[in-house]
Amino acid sequence: MAPRPGPDSARDRWHEIIFEAETPAGKTFDVLLLVAIVVSILAVCLESVAAIRLRFGAQLRTLEWIITILFTIEYILRLYSVRKPLKYALSFYGIVDLLAVLPTYLSIFVAGSQSLLVIRAFRLLRIFRILKLAHFVGETRMLRAALHASSRKIIVFLGAVLTIAIIVGSVMYLIEGPANGFTSIPQSIYWTIVTMTTVGYGDMSPQTAVGKVLASAVMILGYGIIAVPTGIVTVELATSVKSATGTHACPDCGSDGHAVDAVFCKYCGASLE
Repeated sequence: MAPRPGPDSARDRWHEIIFEAETPAGKTFDVLLLVAIVVSILAVCLESVAAIRLRFGAQLRTLEWIITILFTIEYILRLYSVRKPLKYALSFYGIVDLLAVLPTYLSIFVAGSQSLLVIRAFRLLRIFRILKLAHFVGETRMLRAALHASSRKIIVFLGAVLTIAIIVGSVMYLIEGPANGFTSIPQSIYWTIVTMTTVGYGDMSPQTAVGKVLASAVMILGYGIIAVPTGIVTVELATSVKSATGTHACPDCGSDGHAVDAVFCKYCGASLE
């Protein structure tokens, strides 16, 4: 079939280069894009080091502007090459691509905002598509499904933990008081959360015998609290593994979301081989 004439042919060609990783041109574009992203992130990190900034600051900023202009051109081409630019602009990658160039332009008006350019690290997520690591995509789907399924249970659990922290913090404030560093109920709640999560900064500690007993109970409770959300997610993850779906699309109807061991399409019955 001959290529379609007119402006669509140029748009389709750019779409093939920018969005498709199966063609040599598309893969080359994506690899060069990843290299530019890594170089940009390294430049931002190196510029934050005072000694390097004093010696190579001008060169690093020039490099950053060059990469930003290239990313801006790439973003415009992405909008041009898709048939629904607004839909792409509001997608996850579209927003990330926009945020990848805004900090440099914003730095003209707000000093230091170019440090936000590390958000470009999110663009490295395209490596899964470029290297065609479909099994990683499948694992990501299972983990996301498990987190979504367990979100309500975890929210209820965190609500219970917060209630315990408020009660214990209030009791500790009454027991220890401002004389021992527990100057307010919010400050005591902060101590409870730090102790319950086994972080233990050590900036506050009970001095009375009753306070130490209560602190010991909170510490022991903390070990159980850490294990509960892990168990909730693990159960949901095991359920997700049983109902795991692959990334292979039906060659006839284009539908995906089939079981990893599926042989035929569950929508049209065509062979998935």
